[in-house]
Amino acid sequence: MNTANLPSFDGLLQKTLQCSRYAQRILETDQPLLSWLKSDYVTPCDRAEIQALLQQSGLNLENDAELAQAVRKVRKQVMIKLILRDLNGLADLSEVMLAMTALAELCVQHAQTCLMQTMRQQFGNPIGESSGAIQELLVVGMGKLGGEELNVSSDIDLIFVYPEDGQTDGAQSLSNHEFFTRLGRRLINLINELTADGYVFRVDMRLRPYGDSGALVSSFAALEEYLVSQGREWERYAWIKARVIAPAAHPQIAVLMKLVQPFVFRKYLDFGAIDSMRKLHAQIRQEVLRRDRLNNIKLGPGGIREIEFTAQVFQLIRGGQDARLRLLPTRRILPVLAANGLLNTQVAADLDVAYLFLRNLEHRLQYLDDQQTQELPEKDEDRRIIAVAMGYADYSALLVELDRHRKLVSLQFEQIFGTQDEGPIDAQLWRDEITQDELGSRLEKLGYHTATDSAQRLMQLRDSSRYRQLPELSKQRLDKLIPQFIALSAQHDDPDATLSRLLTLLESISRRAAYLAFLAEYPQALQRLTALVAASSWASNYLTLHPALLDELLDAREMYQAPQWQQVDSNLQARIEESAEDPERQLDILHHVQQEQTFQLLAMDLQGLLPLEKLSDHLSDLANLLLRQVLRLSWATSRKRHCDEPKFAIIAYGKLGGRELGYASDLDLIFLYDDDHPDAQENYARLAQRINTMLSSYTSSGRLYETDLRLRPNGASGLLVSSIAAFAEYQLKDAWVWEHQALTRARFSAGDAKVGAEFEEIRRQVLCQKRDLATLRREILEMRKKMHDGHPNHSELFDIKHDSGGMVDIEFIVQYLVLAHAHRYPQLTANSGNLALLRLAGELDLIEPELAEQTRTLYRTLRKTQHRMRLNNLTPCRIPAGEIDIKSGLQLWSTLFGETA
Repeated sequence: MNTANLPSFDGLLQKTLQCSRYAQRILETDQPLLSWLKSDYVTPCDRAEIQALLQQSGLNLENDAELAQAVRKVRKQVMIKLILRDLNGLADLSEVMLAMTALAELCVQHAQTCLMQTMRQQFGNPIGESSGAIQELLVVGMGKLGGEELNVSSDIDLIFVYPEDGQTDGAQSLSNHEFFTRLGRRLINLINELTADGYVFRVDMRLRPYGDSGALVSSFAALEEYLVSQGREWERYAWIKARVIAPAAHPQIAVLMKLVQPFVFRKYLDFGAIDSMRKLHAQIRQEVLRRDRLNNIKLGPGGIREIEFTAQVFQLIRGGQDARLRLLPTRRILPVLAANGLLNTQVAADLDVAYLFLRNLEHRLQYLDDQQTQELPEKDEDRRIIAVAMGYADYSALLVELDRHRKLVSLQFEQIFGTQDEGPIDAQLWRDEITQDELGSRLEKLGYHTATDSAQRLMQLRDSSRYRQLPELSKQRLDKLIPQFIALSAQHDDPDATLSRLLTLLESISRRAAYLAFLAEYPQALQRLTALVAASSWASNYLTLHPALLDELLDAREMYQAPQWQQVDSNLQARIEESAEDPERQLDILHHVQQEQTFQLLAMDLQGLLPLEKLSDHLSDLANLLLRQVLRLSWATSRKRHCDEPKFAIIAYGKLGGRELGYASDLDLIFLYDDDHPDAQENYARLAQRINTMLSSYTSSGRLYETDLRLRPNGASGLLVSSIAAFAEYQLKDAWVWEHQALTRARFSAGDAKVGAEFEEIRRQVLCQKRDLATLRREILEMRKKMHDGHPNHSELFDIKHDSGGMVDIEFIVQYLVLAHAHRYPQLTANSGNLALLRLAGELDLIEPELAEQTRTLYRTLRKTQHRMRLNNLTPCRIPAGEIDIKSGLQLWSTLFGETA
């Protein structure tokens, strides 16, 4: 640091003494400390310096009395230096918090080392009864110590745990529990006891299992049993910031944190955390009011605790699914919440500024007398000092800025935790004594068309064992939701169908308290949910199968934004890497991303924000993205690999190959490689099998895609994977015409781009072969007849896809044009989609341009109609004959093939 621009030490000291009576008392009686401060104040106070100070203080790890004196001396040095640097703008909040955290950690670590040596000499080593290994006490720092944001006069919250029960191996033996209990008591006394040299930190052990009435130490097994059977919601909040601070490193630390993680971070989205933290905050607020502590900047309205709760509620809700949210310091989690769209960017920045202001004010309140206080002063002199310490002209100016920050914090807190207003709802619709007839009459007045049936459905739910057996809180939430759903359904064209779909969803999620909590906490999401299920029964079924997607209804701005696939891919890659040791979790992540993105596209689709062609492009991009990740994961976890990067490609046919993928389309895939290694065939066959299993297997989180691998050379009887050379030979010499038809819609999807380029060259070569047109027509007509026979239609309705003049006819027309003319016009091999190829065929005068355009319009109309019908589960897709004019399709077919399909 350039010291030339610094104010004189005397000037810095003057402000320090003016703003801290504690500093006055210490420096008046400790001239050596003042001399040290003058020589050392310029450099930041950090862990390395604190460690050096401990060494210089005559640290003796074999004598706990000398150690106690040394750590108290060093605390004074650290405190005085931080006070001077902070009050004079030489240190920021981060330096103060990290230095105090480091002081606490080093003191605990040295105390533990010293006491362990003493107790081992007396009782021997504590030995685990199962492992036979020497046991160590793990000291868990909670709260601000765990979060590395300790304040200057804070107590430290600790929990003592050890891996295994057992006995010590000394001549005088103790149980491990007794050994570590004695160690814990001595460690607390060494740090907490007030001596002539002061104290180091006040120690608070009340966060341990069962609090003050519980044992001082717990084995891992006892801790786990407590958390599973007795752990309360507020303890989840407390354990968010848990961090082992002593010893500095130990293999059992990871074991402990893995044990605690499922208690803190649930696998599902835990919206019940909102109500739990609301109740915890209400208890704190009641205590604040009871003690008349509204001027407490930590616990009072708009205080530090409300910022911490705002950040931590999102960690509790989503931390089980997103490891990026499992951060400890409050100021580090706020920007992550903003980046993830969970907090508005400006709100997160404002909360960070407020947190900085409040923590700095907290420290200046504590600098006065080294007291653990967050109360605004009542004495005029203290108020004047605090205003000067904070850099304000007077206390009134300080209060103006403080009030601004507290109002902002309170506003954001209330938006998250405030009681939600669901608007004017007729709760009488769901009262206990209502009869089915009365309910039906009320529904009819609301506009229900089949009110009697809807009333019967509601009463069946009320009388069901599922409803009666619900926990009381879940039942209360459901009772609150049903009148809202009745009213919201009445706003749509078919209220009966809408309500029926909502009730099916409710019944499905009723035993998952977190989902009921979500709907109860976010009534603004109910309107979006109702609109979605009213528009599409398929969407309703999809939500019922994947209720975690309810979370997507929260932010309309995000929900209706087209996906940025590069960003989705990089985020997915990061999440998968974070779960590298948990393959099941990695597969769950893949499923969740697929469902999340599909749902987002579905929401945009139902809002009319995506043309069908663009929707298919996005669904195809999503499939390609997931295929890349599945291939990478499958190869990375293969037991036998002969190279780092597989010379292997996934080729897509059918709907994915033609970029016409729908929501429920299966994937037609083949697997190719170009690798001369002797193990290549065997290794890539295993890889293909792993890929197919990962794609098509059902798990608790669903399935990625149904797959069809029968388009590979020789179909189901052929090898699962083919070399590029074998594929080329088969396509050029042995493939049937229908396989060349399929090749017109094939493209490279994932894997080695070089292998993909080789495939594309083979594809072009095959499609550009000159063919006998009469033979080609005959074989295509034979295949078309087989498809007709496989999808008979004996109804009076027109089958959009399979009947003559329908979608399959038009697709066969395009395939014929490619195979018949690509030898003269290689641009026909571009696989640019049926619509583009029809236009190109017209431009090349292979068909009449006007007829080409009419057929394009027909194909687009047929696809849109099919898509709309499938969104409401209307399959097979059949409509009244004549509803769509199919003359252009029939005419073009007749022109090319001379007969009706």
